[in-house]
Amino acid sequence: MQATDQISPVAQRVAAVIVSLLLWSGECLAQPQSSSRRPLIADVIVTGNQRMPTESIMRQLRTRAGNYYNADTVQEDVRQLMNTKQFGNVQASLTNLPDGRVNVYFMIVDYPGVIEEIVYQGAKKLKPDELETLTGLRKGAAMNPVANKIACQAIVRRYNEKGRPFASCSLLEGINPGDRRVVFNITEGPEVYIKDIRFTGNQWASDGILKTHIMSSEKFLGISLFSKPYNAALVDVDVDKLREYYRSFGFHDVKVGRELVWEKDNENVTLVFHIDEGLRYRLKETPQLDGVKNYDPSEIQRLVDIHAGDYYNQGNIDRDANKIKEYYGYDGRDVRVQDRVVYTGAGQCALHLEVSERPPARVGQIFVVGNEITRQNVILRQVPLYPGQLLAYPELRAAERNLSRLNLFETNGETGVRPTVTVMDPDSDSEFKDILVSVQEARTGSLLFGVGVNSDAGLTGSIVLNERNFDLFRVPTSFEDLLSGHAFRGAGQELRIEAVPGTQLQRYTMSFREPYLFDSQYGLTVGAYYYTRQFNEYTETRLGSRVTLSRRFGQYWTASATSRIEQVGVFNVPTYAPNDILQAQGENFLLGLRAGLTRDSRDSFLRPTEGSIVDMSFEQVLGDQSFPLFTFDVNKYLTVYERADGTGRHVLAMHSQVGLAGGNTPIYERYYGGGFRSIRGFQFRGVGPDVNGFKIGGDFLFLNSLEYQVPVKANDSIFLVGFVDSGTDEPTVELKNYRVTAGFGVRFVVPMLGPVPIALDFGFPIVKAQSDNTQVFSFWLGFFR
Repeated sequence: MQATDQISPVAQRVAAVIVSLLLWSGECLAQPQSSSRRPLIADVIVTGNQRMPTESIMRQLRTRAGNYYNADTVQEDVRQLMNTKQFGNVQASLTNLPDGRVNVYFMIVDYPGVIEEIVYQGAKKLKPDELETLTGLRKGAAMNPVANKIACQAIVRRYNEKGRPFASCSLLEGINPGDRRVVFNITEGPEVYIKDIRFTGNQWASDGILKTHIMSSEKFLGISLFSKPYNAALVDVDVDKLREYYRSFGFHDVKVGRELVWEKDNENVTLVFHIDEGLRYRLKETPQLDGVKNYDPSEIQRLVDIHAGDYYNQGNIDRDANKIKEYYGYDGRDVRVQDRVVYTGAGQCALHLEVSERPPARVGQIFVVGNEITRQNVILRQVPLYPGQLLAYPELRAAERNLSRLNLFETNGETGVRPTVTVMDPDSDSEFKDILVSVQEARTGSLLFGVGVNSDAGLTGSIVLNERNFDLFRVPTSFEDLLSGHAFRGAGQELRIEAVPGTQLQRYTMSFREPYLFDSQYGLTVGAYYYTRQFNEYTETRLGSRVTLSRRFGQYWTASATSRIEQVGVFNVPTYAPNDILQAQGENFLLGLRAGLTRDSRDSFLRPTEGSIVDMSFEQVLGDQSFPLFTFDVNKYLTVYERADGTGRHVLAMHSQVGLAGGNTPIYERYYGGGFRSIRGFQFRGVGPDVNGFKIGGDFLFLNSLEYQVPVKANDSIFLVGFVDSGTDEPTVELKNYRVTAGFGVRFVVPMLGPVPIALDFGFPIVKAQSDNTQVFSFWLGFFR
């Protein structure tokens, strides 16, 4: 059957309208509204402002004539104006114009008054300029009661930070909009110090160890002068740090609270941390690796040293994660390793190491920022990466260590400021990754004044001018260069001028060192010096110069060639002195040519705990006398024991030295034994060949020392040492009079006195020669600022 019904014209028109509306709404949903559908702004008008000029207000607005109207931008402008605290109220409105454009109005309501005077009543410990900066209030500004109350709170916080927890502040004037003065009534309260810090409930970690992991500190020797005051905010941070410390060693259920026990004077408080350690978690099974695709999982699993049954230890987890990163990194792959803990029962957990792999990358461009003084080549030669090469990610960390070791840039563990070498866009898909080297210039020049006393050299003073970032060729081009500190700085060279007057020793030196000659692995050191020393037998002076050319080989080895020219004087010689001394009396010229080889793998220069240093040298001396000198010196350091967190290291230090001189070596170049850095228990130069009470030195020196160091305090500021020193100083190669000394000592590390510890040693000779000069007590004290 054929259909005969027809759709009416009205129905057709309705259907067409519906279809059009549906199509139009679909477009609106599919696409954001274009800027052409928003009205243009014809003008922006500011009204009601009486104090601040319209131009100043307009400069703060993002809403501008000629732009498309945006309600979000207008509201942001309102918030911005209110944040200035200069206005009582700000409102925005909109007026439509016949041509489709709009005018935007900002209606300002000023505060009724202005600040004519600001008074900080009762403030004695905070200076006016500090209070002004703290509150942000100024004469002539709008009277804003809300801002005044906020300023009052800021004042209290600052006093709290300075150890005054009972400080208070109230407004006597400035509470009402019509006031003309802002008067703060400040009660500072007493300065509070922590008398004692105690811990309860801790069994796994001692009080001393826990004190090294908090920032609050007790009075130093009960004296507030050298102590930090109590800070409530810092105590809250300490609670978090203690909780984090325990959790890093598997105490995942640990709870830490704190209590304040006040003294009657309210100037001293005892801080008590209450600790509930809870169970220490063990790993139920070997850590599971997830996400390994480009390598054999068993190959990566071998890098993990954590096993089932081990206690959870975040330090070990981080160590293994870094080993995985390095393994991938040397192939140019940036890999992320995230540890995830799953608790499986009481005191048990499972560890998952989730590996996120990325494709290999190459080095793009290298950018350096922050070096306002240091030359770019000084920085780049510490970055073992070049554009186009495979990006070995472990070299980024090596570059950071190299830059920190230069001691030219800020490195602060507390603030986190340090040289960084990072990939600029690590998540991009580009094969070539740009590298950003970021540094912050540090103070490299210093003028130090010091006083030292030790059993070998008596009392000495010290004046040292040192510049670690010297530039011999950056001469000043203007007076501004001198004032800005740019002149003669920036090349990574070192200039040192030192004057050491003393009772027995005087030394005056000047040296210049270029560690990377022509940006190579060669180094150059040039120095001049004058030296005078009073010995029991005679007075010795030396005027000379020394030039050393060195070459680094890898991370540990250095070879060097040194020449020295000296005029050696031997004076104040008694007429009855031995011939060896009489023959050297007067002026003596010498030229020394020395070749040396050094291997240094110590982990620290001040107190090594791992590694060794080996120094071998041969020198042929010419001049008034001709003779050879051979020296072999080795120091080895072993960590025998350490706490779980890596502190409290017991260190075994071993030292051996062999010296051999030619048969016609004069007395001022021979070897002498005894003293603090030789054989303790004997006087300085108190061991060796003796003629009628005169020490004439030997041609053969053989020294050995074994020392065990044990920290007494948890922060390693005091440690005891036990030692056995032995050796001999002979006229020929023989072990005829081999001396042995046993003893003990103590080391004090006092930061305010400088980095070198105070050393006190008691040595008791067990085997000695009849002519030796003994000395039970030896010491070294120094102060530098």
